[in-house]
Amino acid sequence: MSIDPALALGGLVVGFVVGLTGMGGGALMTPMLIFVFKVDPLTAVSSDVVASLFMKPAGAVVHLRRRTVNLRLVGWLCLGSVPAAFSGVLLLRVLPLGDGFDDAVKVVLGIALLIASAGLVVRAVLQMTRRRSPLGEGPAEPSAPDVVVRPLPTVALGAVAGLLVGMTSVGAGSIVIVILLLMYPALKASQVVGTDLVQAVPLVAAASLGHLLYGDFSLGLTTSLLIGALPGAWLGAHASSRAPGGIIRRALAILLLASGLRLVGLPIGWVAAAAAAALGLGNVLWIAVRRRLADRPEQLAAPAG
Repeated sequence: MSIDPALALGGLVVGFVVGLTGMGGGALMTPMLIFVFKVDPLTAVSSDVVASLFMKPAGAVVHLRRRTVNLRLVGWLCLGSVPAAFSGVLLLRVLPLGDGFDDAVKVVLGIALLIASAGLVVRAVLQMTRRRSPLGEGPAEPSAPDVVVRPLPTVALGAVAGLLVGMTSVGAGSIVIVILLLMYPALKASQVVGTDLVQAVPLVAAASLGHLLYGDFSLGLTTSLLIGALPGAWLGAHASSRAPGGIIRRALAILLLASGLRLVGLPIGWVAAAAAAALGLGNVLWIAVRRRLADRPEQLAAPAG
C-alpha cells in the first residue's frame, strides 16, 4: 500500500474545514477526489464516508473538552439518524433509484444551504444591532447553550438526514448544520459546529458499515486522506472552539454558499469565483456595517431581547 502525498495534502485542507465548520466532507472531499484526482465516483463516496468515520472524532473530542456540545441534541439526533443511515445504504442496494433521485435531492439540499447561508448573515446583523458590541456573539464560551430541545422533530429530522446520507453522496454535515440552524437559532456558531461533529460520529459509523459491506472502499486511498485529514480536523476544531463567533459564522456562510451552488449544478469554476467574491465583498460590507453601527451607539445599547 503506497501513500499519495498529494492526497494527504488534500485531506489536510478538507480536515481543517470540517473541524472548523462541522461540514465539508461530502461537499469538498468527494468532488476533490472525483475532479482533481480522477477517482471513480463510487470509490470516492465510499472512501470519503469511511475516512469521515476517523476524521470526525478528531474534531469532536476537542469540542467535548471545550464543552461546546449540546449532548441532549446529539442523543435525539442519533436516535433517528443512526438506524436510518444504515437503512439508507440497504435501500439503495435493494431499490436502486438511479442518478435522478440523487440529483433531485442535491438540488433541494442546495437550495436549503443557500437559504441557510443568507440566514446566517441576517442573524449576524440582528445580533450586532441588538447587543452592545458590534462583534455580535463574541468569543466562544465553554458553556452549554440555554436551548429547549424538541425531541420528536429532532428525531424525525435526524432520521431524514441519516437516510439521505445513506442513500446519496450528500455529506452529513451539510444536512445537519441546516437542521440545527433552522430549528435551534439560539445555538452559538461554535455550539452548532461542536454538536454536529459529535452527532456525526455514530451517524457516519452506521453509513460506513454499509459502504464497507456494499460499496467500493479503497484502503490505500482512505489511508492517504487520513494522514492529512486527522491533524487537519484537530487543528480546525481547536480554532472553532476558541474563535469568535463572527469568524466561524462567516466561514460557515461561505461554505454553505459554495456547497449550495455546487449542489444546484453550478460549475466548479463559478462556485470558486462566487466564494472568492463573497469572501472579499462580504468583508468589505461587514466592515461598513460595523462602522455604521459604531457611529450609532443608541442601536448598540438596545436590549438583546
